[in-house]
Formats: sequence, structure tokens, C-alpha cells
Amino acid sequence: MKTKILNLLTVILGLTSAETLLAQADQPPYKSPVPFYKFSTTLSSQQEELKSNGLMERFANSRKKQEQDPYRPFYHFVSPESTMNDPNGLSYWQGNWHLFYQAYPPEDKRQHWGHAISKDLVHWKDLPYAIYPGPERAVFSGAVYVENDRAIAMYHGTEAGNMVAVSNDPLLLNWEKVTGKAVIPLRSNTGFPLPYSVFDPSIWKQNGVYYSLSAGRAPKGPGGRQIPVGYLFRSKDLAHWDYVHEFVENDRFTLIGDDYACPYFWPIGDRYIMPFFSHMSGGQYLLGDYDTARNKFVVTSAGKFNFGPATPSGVHAPSATTDGKGGVLIIFNMNPGKPTGEWNQIMTLPRRLTLISNDEIGQEPAGDIESLRYQHQQVSSLTLPANKEVVLKNIKGNAMELSMEIDPKDAPVIELNVLRSANKEETTRIIFMRNRGMGAGRDYKFGQLAALLAEGNSKPAPPASNPAVRKSLITLETSSASLHPDVLARGPETAELFMNNEEPLKLRIFIDKSVVEVFVNGRQCLAARVYPSRHDALGVSVLSKGKDAFLKSVDAWQMKSIYDAQ
Repeated sequence: MKTKILNLLTVILGLTSAETLLAQADQPPYKSPVPFYKFSTTLSSQQEELKSNGLMERFANSRKKQEQDPYRPFYHFVSPESTMNDPNGLSYWQGNWHLFYQAYPPEDKRQHWGHAISKDLVHWKDLPYAIYPGPERAVFSGAVYVENDRAIAMYHGTEAGNMVAVSNDPLLLNWEKVTGKAVIPLRSNTGFPLPYSVFDPSIWKQNGVYYSLSAGRAPKGPGGRQIPVGYLFRSKDLAHWDYVHEFVENDRFTLIGDDYACPYFWPIGDRYIMPFFSHMSGGQYLLGDYDTARNKFVVTSAGKFNFGPATPSGVHAPSATTDGKGGVLIIFNMNPGKPTGEWNQIMTLPRRLTLISNDEIGQEPAGDIESLRYQHQQVSSLTLPANKEVVLKNIKGNAMELSMEIDPKDAPVIELNVLRSANKEETTRIIFMRNRGMGAGRDYKFGQLAALLAEGNSKPAPPASNPAVRKSLITLETSSASLHPDVLARGPETAELFMNNEEPLKLRIFIDKSVVEVFVNGRQCLAARVYPSRHDALGVSVLSKGKDAFLKSVDAWQMKSIYDAQ
């Protein structure tokens, strides 16, 4: 297909052969054969130009072609053509949220930055590719920092180093690369090894100085094993960057072998958060304080966005930005678990992260998701008899939202089944266990140090045996979700969360063709890809095991497609 497209261009435009173009694209200066457009600089002119733009027409035709795929989501963002990878540069500029992402145009499968905009973080409108390869071989992950008069993209350019590009037009359609080459080169020009690596940079500004955090890991662990390291750089003009030092301090939470890929660094409440992706153990975050005097991120807590492997069918890399209200907006791509043609990866729903306590964050769906709802259904409160599965007969769908509140009482296990076929040949299970997670640990005393620490602690810690300090468990289990022979199995996603003994279980569940996302009590989120094969795999049921529980409320809505208006 790639060669056919390029051969057609040679006939129309009198270009050199398709094979020659492809060969030129894969060697310096890595010029992309994808159609490139220069746009005007006023909003009205840009909107008019987009109406007749060749890429926009191509995207629309591709979306039309793919809309009949039974696993292509209705309201989770999917690339308009071909596949995609990491989200990049989530940001807000002149009335629009901007989502960039690693895109793979059909005539050139190297990463370009794809581009979409939204007024509400839910309805996304495709725009032409934003940043093309050259002089870098491919445009990898990075961040966007927004100033009053421009947006600044900093990203990794393979075979070159970390790049900076700027844009200031209304829809961020035109990008200019600062210096025309890597501003932080991949290799030293002196012949001596560099004390850092450059990969997946983020960018922010402090007291008139730009700072950049670059992902990496180094053989500084036990026995020389690799551990995650984040390298800090600074600049006054975006073109010239100085290396400062290793940025992250007191990280005792990540594992040997982890790395800090796709790091973002933003304030959250009165603290700071660093979401990132480890190629070994998935999406995570570090929470702590920004010591601006020493230019160090002092870590005090951590958490995960993955509770199993990122692939198959799992949450992958993040892109994050401040929401301007003390929270952080974050979105992830999700890997496939079944061959689905020319598209595969999707984006999660955007989430809003907030600071609940000094070392705990909350997670809720972000944006105007309610605008997609229709055909509201309700279930009145009812007792859930022990060990008897209750099918909610009027609640069905594979593109829907469920909002549920359950009082588990003394039941040890609550199980919810979604995408359930009539006789349960296929089902996706959501399982809750109160106080069955890890405890707070034993409070060993350590000589004089423990006494000094205790002087400032007027309230003694509860004993580890107290159930109130044990975490509860929430599991998303997909081993019975599909009968397709080519679906790749994955282990259950199981996350911990703190809940007191009187707190009801509150779930917001988003089902969208081939993805299920579960938000739990505003504190946790699980997500996985699923591929039911049966046409009747639409049902919902609830089961209380061991003892009775009480179903307080169920609200369900069918969900519209976000692409209908495109």
C-alpha cells in the first residue's frame, strides 16, 4: 500500500520513484514523504483551509471505512488512519485541548506526531500531522509547555537527540524546530561519554528558566544492575541547554530494572507528581516535593497505573498536563490483545488526578463524558442474597456507562459481571474484597531514632492487626471475556485502595466495544481491552458471596459515538 501511494504521487507530481523516496526517507536527513501543508495564521483562514485539506479528507474516508469494525470504540479516541502509540503533549491552547500522539502514516510507518483537538476532552476532532521527521529519523515521545504567546514541544528525535519545536498559530498547525537540529544531542561531540541519556523529555518553566527532565536508567543498582534515573537540564532560550544533575531523590518505590520513560512533572495540590512509564513494570507515578533551591524532586510516595503487564491489552504510556485548578489531567494509550486490522491501539478516557491527602491521589474521569449519555435506565435498591447471582435484565450494552453503589455489609466478596452472555459463556468480572489487601506493617522500634520520631507524633499508629488499616482489593478479570482463539490472555488487574468499614463501594464503569475502564470510589482506576465474540455478550449481573449485601443504586446509559459529527 505504501509503495502504491507513492507511485501514484510520482505520476501526478513527476516525483522520483516510490522506492527512491522510501530509501531517502530512511537515511539522513530523513525527509518524510507524507503530504505536508503550511497553514495561514488566523483561525478563520485555518478553518477554511482544513475543509479542503487532503489529509483531512483522507482521515474522514479512513474513519468511515473502519467504523463497522465491532471492536473499534465509540467514545475512546482512536487514530484516524493506521495505528498509533504513546500520547504526547496533552495541553490547552486558545480554547482547545490538544492531544498529540505517535502516529504511523500509511505511506511512512516512522513515527510522526498526530494531532487532535477537543473543547471538552471527550469529542475529538482530527487535524493534520503536526511534527514530521527530519533531521531526526522518527518523532518519539515528549511534552508541550504552553506560554502566553506560544506552545513549546520538546520531544525525542531518534538518531538525533532531544528536539524543541514551537508554534503560535490558533490551532497549532505550523511548527518550527528550534535550531533545526537536536538541542540536546544524543551523542557527545568531544569523543567522551556523556553523564546522562536523552529520551522522552518533559518541559516546564521556573523563575524565567526552562527545565527539562529526560528519561533514563543507569547501572547504579546492586551488582551494577540498572535502576531508573531522571536527568535534569536547563536553558534560558530553548536552543542552548546545560546538564544540571540527576533530578529524582529518595525514590525507594520503583524496582530494579524500571526506567522513567515518558516522565511528566506537574504540581498537584501543594505537592508535585511525576507520572511515567516503565518498560519493565508499566505506568506509575512518584509523589513528593519540589526543592527549587536544590533543583531536586524529593519523593515521599508512589503508586501505579498498571497492575499487570502493559501488553497485551493493558494501559501503556501517559501524557499529562495541569488543569489549572490544582489537579492534573492524564491520558494513556492502551495496547491491543487481538489482531484488528490496520488500527490497533486506543486512548483511555482522560482522568483527573487530585491530591486527597499528603500521600494519596484521587482519580476521576475528566471532561464532559455526561454529554454522551442517552437511554437512561435505573435499578431500584434491592438486597443481594448470598451466593445468588442477580441479573439486571434491563441493563445491557457494549457501549455504555454504569454508575453503581453497593453496601457490601459483611460479604467478603462482591462480583460484578459485564459484557456477560446469556449463559455466561463470556463475561468480564469486576471483583471487590474489603480489607483483603496488605496491612500497614509492623511498627518495629529502632533505638533512640524511634523515640525522637515518636515525640512529634501525638497520635499512636493503629496496630497492624487492626482491619481498619488494611487495604481493600479491586480486580478486573478478563480470562473469560472472549472465546476468540486469537485473543491473547492476560492476568487479572488487581489494585489496592483504602476504604473505611462504613464506606460503600462506588463504581463508574465505562464499556466501549473493546475496552472496560473501572473507576473505584474516586481513588483508583483499572482498565483492560476485551474482545467478546458472542452477539449476546451484553448483560450485567451482580453477586454477593458468602453473605447478603445491599445494592443501593444502579444507573446506566447507552453512549453515543464521538465521531458522528466528524
